[in-house]
Amino acid sequence: MNTKLLLPLCLATTTLTACSLAPTYVRPTAPVTTEWPVASGIGTMPSTAREFGQHPRTTDIGWRSMFRSPKLQSLIEESLANNRDLRIATLNIEAARNTWRIQRSDLLPSINASGSFARQELTKSGSGTGKTEITSSYTSGIGTTAYELDLFGRVRSLSNRAINQYLATEEGRKAAQTSLVAEVANAYLTYLADVELLRLTESTLKTRQDACDIIKRSFDLGARSRLDVAQSATLVESARVNRAQYQRQVEQSKNTLTLLVGKEIDPILLEPQSLASVQVLETLPVGIPSDVLLDRPDVRQAEYALKSENANIGAARASFFPSISLTGSAGFASAGLSDLFVTGSSGVWSFAPQVTLPIFQGGRLRSNLKLAETNRDIAVTRYEKAIQTAFREVADALAARATYTEQLHAQRALVKESDQAWTITKARYDHGVDSHFALLDAQRSLFEAQQNEILIHQQTLSNSIDLYKALGGGWQ
Repeated sequence: MNTKLLLPLCLATTTLTACSLAPTYVRPTAPVTTEWPVASGIGTMPSTAREFGQHPRTTDIGWRSMFRSPKLQSLIEESLANNRDLRIATLNIEAARNTWRIQRSDLLPSINASGSFARQELTKSGSGTGKTEITSSYTSGIGTTAYELDLFGRVRSLSNRAINQYLATEEGRKAAQTSLVAEVANAYLTYLADVELLRLTESTLKTRQDACDIIKRSFDLGARSRLDVAQSATLVESARVNRAQYQRQVEQSKNTLTLLVGKEIDPILLEPQSLASVQVLETLPVGIPSDVLLDRPDVRQAEYALKSENANIGAARASFFPSISLTGSAGFASAGLSDLFVTGSSGVWSFAPQVTLPIFQGGRLRSNLKLAETNRDIAVTRYEKAIQTAFREVADALAARATYTEQLHAQRALVKESDQAWTITKARYDHGVDSHFALLDAQRSLFEAQQNEILIHQQTLSNSIDLYKALGGGWQ
């Protein structure tokens, strides 16, 4: 085949590219301080050298290292395989990847092979021989159609935009996984706390019911007043109310966990365990500068989106310049199929460059450029907001972390003292020293202190999970 024209054409189309007209990308300055805020009275955070030197960045801590309880690990693993939101995020990556591949293909010429066959009847007058003739013609060729020479970087800018959109989508999936891991862990803690609260309430209800029955029998014998019976029954019914509430919360927590996991949960994984037995990594690298937020998947997603809009400006600028499209082919033509690929006079070629110069577009090109610049500014603002949101989440988690430990210790001490107070009051009541009202008040105080201990313990564990997520962990 005669390729004298096609070879230079292919070489020209792959080399005639110029630099992009997109503005040079400069990462915006993070609109937050370089250190975490430390509230007055909370204390100081560990120093960077001491804390960061001993622990890796949170983004390097996989969720299996963070959550060490086997049941919780199984729930997280199943959610990563079955959660529909995460599945959608994964499919979005595949769609973005194919979009980028489609856009990238415009950087290279499309080469197509073609072939045709035609038969024609010529009349006596048209044949030139005075006889009716039937002619045949065969053609074959290879060439490119309407390939744009990217002299001003328009196609390359669009390709850069597409690949940054793809990378942003991939970071979006990581952000979705980070959120999912944290949500599953928190939902599991909520479920365990609700189960503990239900068990505590059922135990309290039984104790109160037994006491109420004794008081009713004493009332029937004339040893107790009607007020004692009413006060005791009040505590019983209050416990019934709490039991119904926690029964509802246990089922709702189970439903939430099932939705996050994305499938019916194995009953073995839902067998309750105490909050104290849940193993969560407590030592996190918090004494590090705030620029670790740049590693968070959602922040990286916002930055790739910004780069995408930055590249789009280059495509909009290139639209002001002429575009050159090339159409060329080389091949053979003959009157007989056996002579089709015989070299010599049967060789044919064509070359048709086309230049398009924008003259009047009614302001379309300038408006497109303004729109691209505005979208870039919006992306900058979204990127800055993503950093600010991340900074606030970490600051809130650190502030809570500095107080939850002390609060839990104080609450446990309160439970211990409340239990001792109830024991003493019960003894005094049995000896006729304290009133029945004092005994009931001691029971209420103990029950309330035990409830709050469970809730604060759950919140303490959840705070570690929130800090882990806020610092960018959970997607590995």
